[in-house]
Amino acid sequence: MYFMRKESVVAKKKFGQNFLKDQTVLQKIVEAMPKNDNKIVEIGPGLGDLTKFLVDVKSVEAFEVDTDLCKLLQNEFKEEIATKRLHIHCGDVLKVWKSSLVDEPYDLVANLPYYIATNIILKALADPMCKNILVMVQLEVAEKFCAQAGEKVFGSLGIITQSVGNAHIVVKVPPTAFEPPPKINSAVFLMQKKKDRPEKDFEDMLRVSFSQPRKTLMKNLSSKYDKTILLEIFSSLELIQTIRPHQVSTNNYHQLYKQIKGSLDGRRESGS
Repeated sequence: MYFMRKESVVAKKKFGQNFLKDQTVLQKIVEAMPKNDNKIVEIGPGLGDLTKFLVDVKSVEAFEVDTDLCKLLQNEFKEEIATKRLHIHCGDVLKVWKSSLVDEPYDLVANLPYYIATNIILKALADPMCKNILVMVQLEVAEKFCAQAGEKVFGSLGIITQSVGNAHIVVKVPPTAFEPPPKINSAVFLMQKKKDRPEKDFEDMLRVSFSQPRKTLMKNLSSKYDKTILLEIFSSLELIQTIRPHQVSTNNYHQLYKQIKGSLDGRRESGS
């Protein structure tokens, strides 16, 4: 039977493949892993360069969409598969990911394909079995998840992150760490979950809040909610009417949502 050699693999653009080769970065990812008994889930193991580090530490559930790479990984990791240190799922992870991806507590540790990275992270945030997220993504995406109120990149992703737990950038990674090198900078960031992802209505309010980031928060929210109610809420929270969406803290967004929801519920009950 013929097996593809790692040296002959050509990255496929349709899968957003950029293989992480820098051994120092790989080691830093492993060192940053939370110390616990959780299983590891790796999405997009590629050539297995990170996988080989992970299986030395814990058992790994790997999800790979590229059937050619699945065959390569099954050949490269015969022993780990036989001893159940590694289980490879071939196919699109998003098609099999229901409320939980696996049926036990796990940490997501991966060099994620950039074209679906944000979607995967948001799925992991909503997955009650996912406890920690340690992933490589493009730098600007990592900065949005790790942003603090007042920073220009602070938005919905930063607020959702802070609502769930906390996050920080572990290491920034240049294009030269990959083969082929991408045209953008990357970063590894760690997100430690402490709560469940906020309810959908709260995230819907965030989308309205940041619909036009350069406009004031009042202007954006007024496109959906009664301005009279908003003026009262802003006053109670001591928020000035000219404040921009990125200048408002996560706690204040939750207070805004709570009071807007309370006002809307009150109106429904009174029939007005």
